[in-house]
Amino acid sequence: MTCAYFDCFAGISGDMLLGALIDLGMPPDFLEAELKKLPLDGFRIETAAEQRMGISGRRVWILANKEGDHARDYRSIRALIEESPLSDFVKGLSLKIFRKLAEAEARIHNTPVESVHFHELGGIDTIVDIVGAVLGIEWHGIEDITASGVPTGKGFVTCAHGTLPVPAPATIALLTGVPTYGPEIPHEMVTPTGASILTSVASSFGPMPPMVVDRIGYGVGSRELESMPNLLRIILGRKDAETERDRITIVETNIDDMNPEIYGFLMEQLFAEGALDVALAPITMKKNRPATMLRVICQTMDRDRIIRRILLESTATGVRYYEANRTKLPREVAEIVTKYGKMRVKRITGPDGKVSITPEYDECRRVALEKGIPIKEIYKAVELADSDLN
Repeated sequence: MTCAYFDCFAGISGDMLLGALIDLGMPPDFLEAELKKLPLDGFRIETAAEQRMGISGRRVWILANKEGDHARDYRSIRALIEESPLSDFVKGLSLKIFRKLAEAEARIHNTPVESVHFHELGGIDTIVDIVGAVLGIEWHGIEDITASGVPTGKGFVTCAHGTLPVPAPATIALLTGVPTYGPEIPHEMVTPTGASILTSVASSFGPMPPMVVDRIGYGVGSRELESMPNLLRIILGRKDAETERDRITIVETNIDDMNPEIYGFLMEQLFAEGALDVALAPITMKKNRPATMLRVICQTMDRDRIIRRILLESTATGVRYYEANRTKLPREVAEIVTKYGKMRVKRITGPDGKVSITPEYDECRRVALEKGIPIKEIYKAVELADSDLN
């Protein structure tokens, strides 16, 4: 599996990300040709090799004619991307990034998402940065992205809304749940564009995961910083084919005074907040009191929402949480044909390379209700289809 680690030791912006992807090998001509598929008039991309504290990387400029460059609302940007002939992958991920950006702006300005009007973020350079970053991910065939913690900087930045504190409101809203820190550098180190891309494509945040390193690319920032090289480093490599590794957060609490009927609703709400798994286990607490341990596995960026939901919906007065390494077998969602029609299943690759098919409960439940037959018969049909495939 091709993977990438975004080492954001000096922050991240859209142009730094494009520079790193080009430094890794994506041809600028390919990038510009693909971006010309968007109905945007009057822009060109220029790149050059530059150094920061002796480290060479790629600097990128998006040069747009003022006549064709103007602020756009979320609705018009969505239409612009949806109606383009770009690949489904590029359109889907680009729309996800803009949606995340629009939701952050909507919360800040108390505006419906569809009506969010981007100012600086609706110009050609932002569209090129976001769609170009997704094109780079597709060109390099990157299947999994992890990232470091993010330094935000300090001070103030001037924009259409006036002078705002660093990190800008949209930036810090987008970085909710992401490990951040504030070095004493009086500049904006993470832009809203960089934050929206990063939080949309990274599966987890933390130390660099185990990988075989193939190439390293550096994207050059516009400023010269005194204390560090102003660069974004992308490390491109390959993960062990037998297993996949990532870092997750575990949130736990012990509950001994809640109506048992509430647990089912709580579990539904936690999955809606992004939980990867929710487990309940009977335990015995002090003074021999029977209780239930609630354990939730989630991505670090979803941790705060998970904790808030537990404290809102249960009688728990506190939780504990910690990060953990996770090793898992490679898996993907696939579609197979059974005697009851097409069904979605998981294809899991074992350490020996053998592939097994695992039925999805929700899919089996759906078919059982539609056909009016016992769910165990659906499971048997999937197992039979699996044996036919092998």
